[in-house]
Amino acid sequence: MTVFPSNSPPVALTIAGTDSGGAAGLAADLKTFAAHFVHGVFAVTVVTAQNSTGIRSVSTIDADMVGAQLDALLDDVKIEATKTGLLFTPEIVEVVGSRAWGLGQLVVDPVLVTSAGVPMLDDAMPDAYRTHLFPHAAVCTPNVAEAELLSGVEITDRASAMTAAKAVQTMGPSLVIVTGLLLDDVSVDAIADDSGARVREQSRVDTVNVLGTGCSLSAATAAHLATGTTPGEAVDLAAGFVHDGLRSSANWRLGAGRGPIDHFTRTRRHDDD
Repeated sequence: MTVFPSNSPPVALTIAGTDSGGAAGLAADLKTFAAHFVHGVFAVTVVTAQNSTGIRSVSTIDADMVGAQLDALLDDVKIEATKTGLLFTPEIVEVVGSRAWGLGQLVVDPVLVTSAGVPMLDDAMPDAYRTHLFPHAAVCTPNVAEAELLSGVEITDRASAMTAAKAVQTMGPSLVIVTGLLLDDVSVDAIADDSGARVREQSRVDTVNVLGTGCSLSAATAAHLATGTTPGEAVDLAAGFVHDGLRSSANWRLGAGRGPIDHFTRTRRHDDD
């Protein structure tokens, strides 16, 4: 088990929305932090009524209240790393960006488009991310549809995925990982930083339980950054964490639709050793 000074774990922050089904958003983030022995704190941006079959209703938290939550945390604890999830409005993006000085290593999950390619938010959001968050980001984790929207590059293969990742990386983030490219039986992530671009491949897991994979990837990346890992190492370890979770929960049946990944498969394995 990791040992921290004075027996205190590092602190990681998630700024995201709720998922009443417990699969994505704050629920996935806090479980991921716990699985990595990192203390999780949070600021709520939206409250959703949802389950495994979809979102039924969304209530937005006022941007000033989001700022008040962040200020309360920044006045009290040292935050080593932060991940952003569903920020929902340009005003909330701006509020988060104005506190970037206190957020530690910043991981931006630019929640703009669903993994099925359906736009979620208004047209001002991409520019808000580019202006207020990307210049402060250590890592940015768009899915394929989000990377296409941000970069203008159609992603169809490994080469175009790397081109899109590099295009987003030039907008400010130190490292970009584009997730969700499925080619035959392989899941491909494209990673770009100042040294160039590369791909990371894993076997595709046949399962419907994929809710919260993007949240968990960005949260695991933040957890590793909070413990001093480099961005390149952090995204590799985070991708492996999500892959293990997908395999472990592949046959779960929690609800009538898509379920969550298993965030604690490695923790149980550690306990068994």
